Amino acid sequence: MKKRLLTLLMLVALAVEALPQALITHPWQGKRVAYFGDSITDPRNKAANKKYWSLLQDWLQIEPYVYGVSGRQWNDIPRQTDKLKQEHGQEVDAILVFCGTNDYNNGVPLGVWWNEQTTKVEYGHGQVKKMVERRQRTPAMDANTYRGRINIALDSLKRTFPTKQIVLLTPIHRSDFHANEKNWQCDESYTNQCGLYIDDYVEAVKEAGNIWAVPVIDWSASCGLMPMLAEHEQYFNHPKTNGDSPQGTDLLHPNNRGHERMAKTLMYQLLALPCTF
Repeated sequence: MKKRLLTLLMLVALAVEALPQALITHPWQGKRVAYFGDSITDPRNKAANKKYWSLLQDWLQIEPYVYGVSGRQWNDIPRQTDKLKQEHGQEVDAILVFCGTNDYNNGVPLGVWWNEQTTKVEYGHGQVKKMVERRQRTPAMDANTYRGRINIALDSLKRTFPTKQIVLLTPIHRSDFHANEKNWQCDESYTNQCGLYIDDYVEAVKEAGNIWAVPVIDWSASCGLMPMLAEHEQYFNHPKTNGDSPQGTDLLHPNNRGHERMAKTLMYQLLALPCTF
């Protein structure tokens, strides 16, 4: 009896192993996806011939609507939202937002998520309702702070596209970017003008997921790119060995290999999320 059971189990295992991969359909296959962000998303940035979103187009036949612009910060996301609405209306399935590294580099203060005040509200539990005093919070909409910018952007996105999937991607690790004497950015081991590390900006995006009920993919941790290590410079545009060349040093923008690693990570992470509702 045991022998027969073992044989049966082995046959089932072999049958499952032999199942064609075509039986697994990626939930984002063939969908229309908008990509918001900065230079790493911008199709005009020449660090890579194939960006993460164009690789997803190849692998999953996703139709990309790309709005990322080099140098932009979170305060540009409402503009990108408006442009998507103007060009495609509601004919989009999902929106991915990958932003924050330029806010860090430009020393945007973190700010607060909430403005809080004491007010009165009607309340009754086991007794007749009456006016009681409570603290109340509302999202801080301060365009001069990082959290305020995220609040403004997600308020706009959630109102403009209430039925669409919105996913946040955290900023990735960054090292030296030496384009010219007027654009010389130090690596993430240094604080910015506010005395903050890149980690603070990554954590804020994670916090935003809970505040605004949107999933967050932690690319900073999951994509594996670590330009602070010499061994990982192979994933970025121009390593430090080119520092004296006209190309300068660029360990901020991933190259083709870097984008491929990001895209593979994203493809598998998105398996856990619905694209449409």
